[in-house]
Amino acid sequence: MTGPREDIQALIDLMARLPGLGPRSARRTVLHLLSRRAQVMRPLAQALLDVADSARDCLVCGNIATEDVCHICRSEKRSIGEICVVEDVADLWAMERAGVFRGRYHVLGGTLSALDDVGPEDLRIPRLEERVASEEIGEVILALGATVDGQTTAHYIADRLEAGGGVRVTSLAQGVPVGGELDYLDDGTIGAALRARRAF
Repeated sequence: MTGPREDIQALIDLMARLPGLGPRSARRTVLHLLSRRAQVMRPLAQALLDVADSARDCLVCGNIATEDVCHICRSEKRSIGEICVVEDVADLWAMERAGVFRGRYHVLGGTLSALDDVGPEDLRIPRLEERVASEEIGEVILALGATVDGQTTAHYIADRLEAGGGVRVTSLAQGVPVGGELDYLDDGTIGAALRARRAF
């Protein structure tokens, strides 16, 4: 009995790299796609190409957008005095789903990690400092995960911003469990944590 062709195996290997998919789940997914080539696989392939060509990082906040500046940063309905700092775009989308924050965002692109050799220059921390200095920001809300790396990053940012003076630094409060990540929390929990934020 022979295995899948090389090009199909290459697709399985690529799928297995996606979060939540191991080799077995990737094989099942690819077999499902192959069984529905016209209805699912070709439209999916086209959508992937379209997004690969059009998606880019917002030059202001780091959100994923189809233009240089995302719709949140362009919106005149957003409060210009508050920035909510999140680890990645999934966290920004989680905050938006909750519908409780009407300010602007800043996506770091990860957290500080000595083990992975990720320092401040590898993230958008210098850009955050520039924004705070130039955009008349009154409050920076640190909405980072309650993990060791998340809290290390939050403390580093708070120290940097407070050293510059003139900005209030707060963090999410109750409802966010230790080790919790925003993308996995329900909207009510995120809303309660934002409303009960406290000085960092």
